[in-house]
Amino acid sequence: MTATNAPSRNRSATVPDSVRLGFGRLVRSEWIKLRSIRSTWWCYAILVAVTIGMALLVGSALDPGGPLTQDQANGTLVTINTASVSLTALVVAVLGVLIITGEYGTGQIRSTFTADPGRIGVVVAKAAVLAVTTFVVSAVALWIGVAISAALQAGKGVHADLADPSVFMPLLGASVYVTLLALLAYGFGLLVRSSAGGIAITLGLLLVLPGVLSLAAGVINAQWLSDVVTFLPAQAGGQLFAFSTGADAPQQAGVVLDGWGGFAVLLAEVVVVGAFALTVVRRRDV
Repeated sequence: MTATNAPSRNRSATVPDSVRLGFGRLVRSEWIKLRSIRSTWWCYAILVAVTIGMALLVGSALDPGGPLTQDQANGTLVTINTASVSLTALVVAVLGVLIITGEYGTGQIRSTFTADPGRIGVVVAKAAVLAVTTFVVSAVALWIGVAISAALQAGKGVHADLADPSVFMPLLGASVYVTLLALLAYGFGLLVRSSAGGIAITLGLLLVLPGVLSLAAGVINAQWLSDVVTFLPAQAGGQLFAFSTGADAPQQAGVVLDGWGGFAVLLAEVVVVGAFALTVVRRRDV
């Protein structure tokens, strides 16, 4: 019995280093899988089409009808090019769920975890590929929209300063926001292992819960509920692409987040959900 069980006691120790998958190989593997899935192409195509299409539509339709100050011109350009973010965020949220739950649905996750028995490397590699790809696609589409809308608005006498941090940072923040939401959805998908369940949780958190809590806060006049809404992913992350001139803002009741505060809150939520999902994944069979 001892002789029979000895080879299986530490199987990983007998695997040559040349056969083991390092993080670089895991990233390449996940990149191949990501671009091999049709839903990836559809989601990113929708993201690009909505981002550029909204910039074109709003940029051509919006006419200030008079001379604007530099701050007003900057704010107009930011508003035009972030009008699509609420929609594209939902698209990448769906994608974030599907790239992991799709593997559970087909059973491919068994092969994935066999290639990386520790599971941490492959989970992080998939998240890294999702994050980088989403950020790059979003940023490229958004700046194409900026070029189009800036030209359209220039013809109407609106000349924004793209080098101004009040313009550049919200435009950068929009791509960061959709990237973080994709990672948050990925964490939920990893937890529940169900496409329908992961999408329902993510969209409920983004669309349903804020409305319910805001309604309840208004009915019972509870400021603390309004403060809770401020820390939800869509509301906190929305500060990343909100235009601000840096001037003194009017006083508001309750908790108020700026761009960096909203980024910190959303990033913390992504890290917490991701860490919990990774802990659960390591403890269950598949």
